[in-house]
Amino acid sequence: MPDQSGLPRLEPVGREQDRPAALVLVLHGGRAHSRESGERKRLTYRRMVPFARALSRRGPAVHLLRYRYRGWNAPARDALRDAQWALGELAGRFPGVPVVLVGHSMGGRAALGAAAGSNVVAVCALAPWLDGSDPVHQLDGRTVLIAHGDRERWTDPGESFRYAVRAKERGVRICRFDVPGAGHFMIARSRVWHDLVTRFVLGVLHIEPEDPAIANALRQPPPNGLRAVLDGATT
Repeated sequence: MPDQSGLPRLEPVGREQDRPAALVLVLHGGRAHSRESGERKRLTYRRMVPFARALSRRGPAVHLLRYRYRGWNAPARDALRDAQWALGELAGRFPGVPVVLVGHSMGGRAALGAAAGSNVVAVCALAPWLDGSDPVHQLDGRTVLIAHGDRERWTDPGESFRYAVRAKERGVRICRFDVPGAGHFMIARSRVWHDLVTRFVLGVLHIEPEDPAIANALRQPPPNGLRAVLDGATT
């Protein structure tokens, strides 16, 4: 699938592993509509590098995905198509190895949409850009965490809540957290964002015990566990 520019492309982060026990695929944000090349490392890409590096130091092999295009470009959903390609590549290179998807904004939408991949066990969607049209059936059998800052101005936290309700009513093991004092770009309270992602990923991959606050939110019947509040205790 890669074009003449070599995109889409998987970029390993941290130490490369020949036989990893677990994988994390990190998906950065973008724009609703743009055919600009994904080659340039914009802030959307750089924003996810610290997440990828932190996770790579804790055991799993981590890859960042470079999209063909900067935009989602409905109805093409280019970022989703690239994420599905990446999952196929990882399945071929590392058969049977579980994958956790971690995505921000447009990347969060792509991560949720790509959850049907046979190697996907969990999805972590940070401030995902959703519009009510996104399906939830592909989340069956996966563990899902969604987080949104309460000072969000770029995407709609209400949409991620309604999406989570639909998924939880279907029986998906899903939780959703509000991050007080945080906006879309995860600069404010950055330690809380990073801590939440690390605890979730290591827990679902059984590298560490599941975080009690996350486990409790996952157990709650709908709509409970979908407006859980992250406070300073997790920093």
